[in-house]
Amino acid sequence: MNYLTHENKWGRAVGPVAGVLILLAAVLLAAGRCPAASGPAIPSIFKPESTPADSIYGLSLLVLAITGLIFVIVFGLIAYAVTRFRRRPNDGAEPPQVYGSNQIELAWTVIPVLIVLVLFMATARVIHAIEDARMPKGAIEVTAIGHQFWWEFRYPALGIVTANELHVPVSDPEHPTPTFLKLLSADTDHSFWVPRLAGKTDLIPNRVNKMWIDPHDVGVYVGQCAQYCGMQHAKMLLRVYVDTPEQFDQWVQEEKKPAQTNDAVNEGRQIFETTACINCHTVSGTVADGRFGPDLTHLMSRDTIASGAAPNTHENLKTWIQDPDTIKPGSLMPAMKLNDHELNALTTYLEMLR
Repeated sequence: MNYLTHENKWGRAVGPVAGVLILLAAVLLAAGRCPAASGPAIPSIFKPESTPADSIYGLSLLVLAITGLIFVIVFGLIAYAVTRFRRRPNDGAEPPQVYGSNQIELAWTVIPVLIVLVLFMATARVIHAIEDARMPKGAIEVTAIGHQFWWEFRYPALGIVTANELHVPVSDPEHPTPTFLKLLSADTDHSFWVPRLAGKTDLIPNRVNKMWIDPHDVGVYVGQCAQYCGMQHAKMLLRVYVDTPEQFDQWVQEEKKPAQTNDAVNEGRQIFETTACINCHTVSGTVADGRFGPDLTHLMSRDTIASGAAPNTHENLKTWIQDPDTIKPGSLMPAMKLNDHELNALTTYLEMLR
């Protein structure tokens, strides 16, 4: 009877552990069978496309392998001790007492020290390779400024200012063209993170931080602010467009052109220049030279508005002008409250900015 009671207790103890292990295995199996999402919607830290991200990924695999091995060994020893040395029925004898073992104590001191040393050296090597990389000749320089709640990108050598969508050339291993970013903040703490291209780097007021990327394949890579910076932190998104050298040169030439306009949108332009719009936004070739909001000179060349919160469509643009909180509650852009005629005229003008 005592033996059966003991076995029931053992079964109740092992049951939850086995259930957790089975659930974990099922989750991992399901994750492995799920097809990868196409397009830029879901960033993946497991598909690095840049040297910094690849170095971090390799380091993470090393750490996972070492810690996973430690887990297996420790869990195995615990399971062995629980099953092999569990108390037997009617066994009241005290187990043998062993006092100290120099070999065992030396082993559990030296081995953890060596493991920590290996992890430290591997981490230091990756940090040094990423943080102390020298900017080669021909690299693209970009100043990224974090605002509540959008991104400003300035190309000092090219004379280009844009927002939320960063364009860089692909970096061919035979002809590397990395992009070096100087990270600044206009208000509070932010964090620049594009998982497939590099690790997180903070943007801190009154401090200059730096990072670099060298994308190996063309495409669109998504990221966002990874540091809580206010109510709309979750919608402070960004996109990195990795272009071929020819596409990037064409984009540069287009961005250097002044804003397009014609007589058909003069009414909308007048509304833009006589309202609060010019206090926040810049449009080259006009009196608008505000710095609190994104540069709108080539607004319609962007795929999204509101820092990626909505596609850049006619209806979304009208909604964003009239009542920004509909798309991005808590954004710092004021609602213009224009009548329908003024709203249509202003929207038509902005849609000319390509």
